[in-house]
Amino acid sequence: MKTVCLTPQEIEKALIDKGVQPTAQRIAICRYVLCEADHPTAEQVKEWADKNFPKMSLATVYNTLNTLVDVELLSEVKLPHSDKVMYDNNIHKHYHFIDEESGKLYDIDPDEVEVSARLKRKFKIRDIKVVLRGKVTG
Repeated sequence: MKTVCLTPQEIEKALIDKGVQPTAQRIAICRYVLCEADHPTAEQVKEWADKNFPKMSLATVYNTLNTLVDVELLSEVKLPHSDKVMYDNNIHKHYHFIDEESGKLYDIDPDEVEVSARLKRKFKIRDIKVVLRGKVTG
């Protein structure tokens, strides 16, 4: 479910449309997280930046990722097995499958999983996060 890769001009327009100043650093980070990366952590984005956009601080990476989450160009993924936050360029409703051998995270279409809740009326469900764990076999 990878999104279509955007040109730098399209990224700039998307940022402007969301009310975000399109700095060179933001465009570079967007290009990486929206087009190349697969559920990266901030540290992985920083490693990429060190190789491709020298002198970008970790604070700039974190601030940019937080801004992209705030304007809904990315979403945060926090898994119970880790204290790290991963960033997901798939902002549409979906679940995740984690391969316990490799640690790789896969997007799963909600139509492939059946979830049902029969809670008492006092509970108002706002969102359901599903993480499936297992082994990729093929």
